[in-house]
Amino acid sequence: MRILVPVDGSENSMHAVEFIASRTTLLGSNPEIEVLNVQLPLPARACRLVGQDSLTRYYEDEAAKVFEPVRAELNKVGFQAGEAFLVGEASDSIAAEAEKFGADLIVMGSRGQTALRGLFFGSVSNGVLAKSKCPVLMLRDKAAPQSDALKVGIAVDGSKYGRAAVRYALKHISLFGTGAQFYLINVVSDYAGAVMPDMAGMALPALSEEEVLELQKDEFNEAVEPLRPLFAKAAVATKEICLVGNAGDEIAAFAKKKKLDLVVMGSHGYGRFKAAVMGSTATRIAATGDVPLLIIRQA
Repeated sequence: MRILVPVDGSENSMHAVEFIASRTTLLGSNPEIEVLNVQLPLPARACRLVGQDSLTRYYEDEAAKVFEPVRAELNKVGFQAGEAFLVGEASDSIAAEAEKFGADLIVMGSRGQTALRGLFFGSVSNGVLAKSKCPVLMLRDKAAPQSDALKVGIAVDGSKYGRAAVRYALKHISLFGTGAQFYLINVVSDYAGAVMPDMAGMALPALSEEEVLELQKDEFNEAVEPLRPLFAKAAVATKEICLVGNAGDEIAAFAKKKKLDLVVMGSHGYGRFKAAVMGSTATRIAATGDVPLLIIRQA
């Protein structure tokens, strides 16, 4: 597995490094991990004054300051990662390096807090999501897991995106640790106030409780049934969870109640020019909770 970890010297980026250091099973499988530092270019006038050699040394020195604590954290668990630095716009550079490196995953800390602006993960993180097809794990302001075995929710909705999330999780099972617990989560409609018009356009009485439960059961099975063989083939046990209501709210509440370490989900986002890069459900989870999200961008 190839993992790219962008770092900038901040506490948030160190959360990403600490998360990697906590993955005993993953590190035991000898993954290729690269830590990347992206620096904004100095003003053109300053560049002309100092000359190219001095400029290069400056960037190298700044990168070395960032890499030093990262190196120390990974050395604690006996792991040595590759290091690279680039000069340019952060999200563009991270997306480009992920493609060049052939990353299977980008792990990023997040400092986004501004719900009104939609920056639940920060502008750089949102930019990476928009510009890269690589799966991205967004960590929040939480300490790294104390156990190698994670509690993982996989949110599915019957679409190809949910199926992609399951396939990714099973392919990279070592990321979640030996003995990880998996919850396969689907949120069904509450059918509140549902009525059925008759042939003349008249509204018939609302569905009975039994009819609603049957509809919800069918909806849940339609989303989950195609995924059961994938878990069976991989010999991975999972608990199936049927929630009712708004998907984002219910998943966030479940994650908090069960103290999930992360939630995996596919993205219905539309690319760099759309606000819904993460998809409405992921955006809602980010707005209402602090659980780390692993967003799968390709179906």
